[in-house]
Amino acid sequence: MNKFLSVAFTLLPLAAAAQQPVYTPELLMKLGRLGEMQVSPDRKTVAYTITRYNLADNTGNADIWVVPVAGGAAKQLTTTPGSEGNLNWRPDGKLTFVSGEGGSDQLYVMNADGTGKQKLSEFPEEGLANLKYAPKGNFILYTQDVKTGKSVQDWYPDLPKADAKIIDDLNYRHWNAWDDLKVSHVFFQPVGTDGRPTGYGKDVMGGEKFDAPLQPFGGTEQLAFSPDGYRLAYTSRKLTGKAEAESTNSDIYLYDIRESKTQNLSEGLGGYDTEPAFSPDGTKVAWLSMATPGFESDRNSIVVYDFRTKKREDITASSEQAAANIRWSADGKTIYFVSVLEGTEQLFSVPGKGGKIKQLTKGAHNYNSFELAGSDVAIANKTTQATPADLVRVDLKTGRETVLTTINQQELAGVKTGKTEARMVRTTDGKQMQVYVIYPPDFDPAKKYPTLLYCQGGPQSPITQSFSYRWNFQLLAANGYIVVAPNRRGLPGFGTEWNNSISGDWGGQPIRDYLSAIDAVSAEPYVDKTRLGCVGASYGGYSVYYLAGKHEGRFKTFIAHCGLYNLTSWYPSTEEMFFAKHDIGAAPWETPQHKSYTEFNPQLFAKNWDTPILVIHGGKDFRVPEGQGMEAFGTAQLRSIPSRFLYFPNEGHWISKPQNAVLWNRVFFEWLGRTLKPETVGQAK
Repeated sequence: MNKFLSVAFTLLPLAAAAQQPVYTPELLMKLGRLGEMQVSPDRKTVAYTITRYNLADNTGNADIWVVPVAGGAAKQLTTTPGSEGNLNWRPDGKLTFVSGEGGSDQLYVMNADGTGKQKLSEFPEEGLANLKYAPKGNFILYTQDVKTGKSVQDWYPDLPKADAKIIDDLNYRHWNAWDDLKVSHVFFQPVGTDGRPTGYGKDVMGGEKFDAPLQPFGGTEQLAFSPDGYRLAYTSRKLTGKAEAESTNSDIYLYDIRESKTQNLSEGLGGYDTEPAFSPDGTKVAWLSMATPGFESDRNSIVVYDFRTKKREDITASSEQAAANIRWSADGKTIYFVSVLEGTEQLFSVPGKGGKIKQLTKGAHNYNSFELAGSDVAIANKTTQATPADLVRVDLKTGRETVLTTINQQELAGVKTGKTEARMVRTTDGKQMQVYVIYPPDFDPAKKYPTLLYCQGGPQSPITQSFSYRWNFQLLAANGYIVVAPNRRGLPGFGTEWNNSISGDWGGQPIRDYLSAIDAVSAEPYVDKTRLGCVGASYGGYSVYYLAGKHEGRFKTFIAHCGLYNLTSWYPSTEEMFFAKHDIGAAPWETPQHKSYTEFNPQLFAKNWDTPILVIHGGKDFRVPEGQGMEAFGTAQLRSIPSRFLYFPNEGHWISKPQNAVLWNRVFFEWLGRTLKPETVGQAK
């Protein structure tokens, strides 16, 4: 038996630094997580949710807080055992929300100070989601699941204990859930003068077999009321089966409550169209639009439809900035939005009729989302790689910010973090690449440190100033590692060409970019080149598997989470076929075979594996099915490569349960400890 494999692994909590606390997995679980936010109609108050997790109970709970827009003390309004969400301010200044405190999700209302709470609804126990009030408070909309498919028991009622699925078409499962019996539909319901829903909700998609919003990530941002409340817009991809699996063609649908008619506003646009937003006077609606069919990570432009002229226009066509979180100014003359720029997320504006885009903020941070709170004032969700989300007030004229919340002040008091720097590295094709380098706390350049190459997933998800609860760079650094995180080819924020060039070239220039980054940083005297590791998830996991067969002795250990090991078997077993076709370039049975299968398939190079590898995978990961991890682990075992398989039967592409998240980190760092020996960090050169 391999000596490495015979050593027992003990799953013990990671030790914090002796003198001053640093980030640990357990500390991450104690942090309050900022959720949704809503600004009151008088622009004086921000309501928001904070979710806190109980590691012992393996649960989380969201409560409502408020803070003055002008600044001041934050106040907690709810302490129920059921999570609160779907915040809406009514025109009368009262706050409505959905809570599960009574066992099922129902609508409640309370005063802005938390007093006078009342239950307003008796919705069926099936539950509801994405509830929104019309601006005038005359209607609500929400989504509910509607059964559209047949189970085995529907087909064969005399076999009540049969445990199987009968599948005749694609898209039968999606991300982490089976997608064969129910769909999410949009409902609206009148609201009485007392603020209570009246009558029954009407399904605006009656008889349809399509989801709205898009599953599983779409939410209230994909639904909108017109200012008068008599029209609602929603996002849906009205395709089923194979057609749905092969297409990104979602559209913006307008439902007229008075006429009970639906209109497709984005008809003829072949990519994703999402997140409708009405202008304040109701004469226009804007939305996010991707031009390229089948490309899920195409640049989001802003399209505006004018109801008077019945024409639509891409008002950001001349720009390479991708938009998100669009908001109209109160006078309807300006649209504000968030965009990724050079490893950060900043606020931008563009005239509502089109024109020059203006960058409003700068700095090493992310403004992940925002709401307007008056003329030239925004309330933003802000993070950095070292600090979790808080609310800040941003002056849109000057870009200056004022801190409104300090959600984790107590938990993070005295916690030491390492320095983060963004450096530029020359790539093999002569371009400049931004690389984040994160150093351990109390970093001493006179000593040598083990170093990790972090491979980002997506494959087009940017490395920015977001705060991660799993791939947390400060947590990695706190355990004694220098982290090298390149914004390699394919990551947005550096122009359209840079973003798009990864498609069909997974094992080409992006991989060379990774090696350029680690080689450049490894040239520093404080990097121990004998202790380099390579880690990543999704496409990052693919990168780990690929580099394991082609790294030319650079790395001493690998960790791959939910990575793609064999592109030939992955292509027909994933669910969103449009992603596979666009990013891989072709199906494996097409001739001549695409280079993705002949040159870029990690499985082809497993014969060269000679380095310890930890494989992690979730049983409910339908984007990268579990067989990919099993193939990789089986290969390592059969080739007598020191290896371990961490398998989560009930997790998907991400780890969502608190104790599983802590376990993930413990196994992760124990593996690094066995293979890179970080206990020798700080040794003299």
